[in-house]
Amino acid sequence: MLMSFALIFIVGIVLGGLSKKLALPGLIGMIFAGVLIGPHALNLLGESLLAISSDLRTIALVIILTRAGLSLNVSELKKVGLPAVLMSFVPAVLEITAITLLAPLFFELTYIESALMGSVVAAVSPAVIVPLMLKIKESGYGQKRGIPQLVLAGASLDDIFVIVLFSSFLSLASGGTVTATHFLTIPVSIVLGILAGVITGLLLGQLFKRIPLNTLIQVLITLSVSFSLLTLEDILEGTVALSGLLAIMSMGIVLNQLYPKLSAELSRTYSGLWIGAEILLFVLVGTTVDLNYALTAGLAAIVLVLGALVFRMLGVFLSLTPSKLTNKEKLFTMIAYTPKATVQAAIGGVPLAMGLASGELIVTVAVLSILITAPIGAFVIEQSYRKLLEAE
Repeated sequence: MLMSFALIFIVGIVLGGLSKKLALPGLIGMIFAGVLIGPHALNLLGESLLAISSDLRTIALVIILTRAGLSLNVSELKKVGLPAVLMSFVPAVLEITAITLLAPLFFELTYIESALMGSVVAAVSPAVIVPLMLKIKESGYGQKRGIPQLVLAGASLDDIFVIVLFSSFLSLASGGTVTATHFLTIPVSIVLGILAGVITGLLLGQLFKRIPLNTLIQVLITLSVSFSLLTLEDILEGTVALSGLLAIMSMGIVLNQLYPKLSAELSRTYSGLWIGAEILLFVLVGTTVDLNYALTAGLAAIVLVLGALVFRMLGVFLSLTPSKLTNKEKLFTMIAYTPKATVQAAIGGVPLAMGLASGELIVTVAVLSILITAPIGAFVIEQSYRKLLEAE
């Protein structure tokens, strides 16, 4: 396992640095580093590390989401308003609808199987979007109308919505039933997630205020609490819906709002942790990509992914209708809401593992959506934000 970690960091650093030299986002090189050394190419990583790959990706995701929460405050979120709520479900609904209607034209799929495929593909990737939006926010672009905050808020809710739909369509495709309670879990998950995060943030703030602790100890405690919130989500699954990731981000927002000095110190340390976590996350995302699936997909699958993206961007445009964003800002937000990676890597193989006839095709399209949207989306975001957003 130690050699596997060495390979992840060395190859990730080298290819990530090479990407930056080519004026590409570093994460593109890191993802391809994972593809290269992963089980579907050179197969240089040990089975023991691959077995805990999902947990390691979750740890990295917790770090970046906490850092995002620590950088947001309530006044910034007030700028976002209704468009963020609309962006949490309108783009996903249009993208899933597009795949549901188009996939049977390209492949021998039922509408239920196509809807299941759409729910796998539709979620945006916090792993790609959050670090890019934090970079743009810290550079002062798009702050007048809170555009990075808008994308951050919408993306965190988008994933909850899509994953609930995925579980519902998976039940239908497996011969089960779906009731109204499946969809009731969406608002319940959001409300309870925010509530759990607010309570946790208040308790942590009081703890750190009353007991003087080294910043690194505070970060370790905060990380431990974050992992506990995710574990709580798993424990309550099937009984009470609660979004652990939303709770983590809400916890960071509370700390930033009520304890700004503490938040600033924690944020600096989390920024340092992210340097290593970023490499780990994107290289491990790359290890989930099976190029053999991508090569067997054919042109039809590529057209399907690109066609669905058009509908997603249309959904973003419709969601921004109530806002005061300029046309350039709307265009940027539409672009920023396209990258996919983490959710597709996590759930793309589930239908195949469950033995569904459409499973191999679904995981193939999921892989293609990562290969097309993560590198291209990240590149276009980095190249366009200075041109499309106003700088303070």
